[in-house]
Amino acid sequence: MTIAVCPGSFDPVTYGHLDVFARAAKMFDQVIALVGVNASKQALFSAEERVRLITECLPEGSNVRADATDGLVVDYCVNVGATAIVKGLRGGADLADERSMALLNRELTGIDTVFVLGDARLEHVASSLVKDVARHGGNIDSFVPPAVARALKKEFQ
Repeated sequence: MTIAVCPGSFDPVTYGHLDVFARAAKMFDQVIALVGVNASKQALFSAEERVRLITECLPEGSNVRADATDGLVVDYCVNVGATAIVKGLRGGADLADERSMALLNRELTGIDTVFVLGDARLEHVASSLVKDVARHGGNIDSFVPPAVARALKKEFQ
């Protein structure tokens, strides 16, 4: 069984993230959407809430599941027997940012990173922008699934 880990903060998960999960799910037997906990970042949602939101947004019977870690992604990958890390790219700037991390991860563990081009129609969607729009009462329905939109509206009431 091939296992891939798709790490991110997913604060919150967007349609862009879900698109990358779905693309990865066609390439691997199991995909783990891994919520990373970064102590230097102030997340809106707890890791548990982000895992719950991802899980609620996955189609029934999906070979994608959500989990969280506060450790190194590569250590998590080794522990679950993952053969790849999957990262979604929105454009060239994302590749420049992700390249060094991919090389470092491969050197540490031998695990390669697979870059997946996301849907071009979602290229502009970023969690930080979605939160900003939601914070100001804007319509976020085309950027996030309904469960996420409800959670964001609740946070910013």
